[in-house]
Amino acid sequence: MSLIPIKDERGLFKDSHSGAIVNKNNSEYQAYIAQREKLLSDKERLDKVENEISDIKQMLQILIDK
Repeated sequence: MSLIPIKDERGLFKDSHSGAIVNKNNSEYQAYIAQREKLLSDKERLDKVENEISDIKQMLQILIDK
């Protein structure tokens, strides 16, 4: 596998055999992983809040109907 630097892209290389783009900049990769995990965590938290709001609405509707 021979890596060819990509012009004007620090840390990115092209594999001459497969044509794949390889990121050799570990700090940028770690920042990407951290950001992705934060977004997934935020989405899970939002889904939980939406479910709780739905449950509260159902309970209120039951109270109103009685």
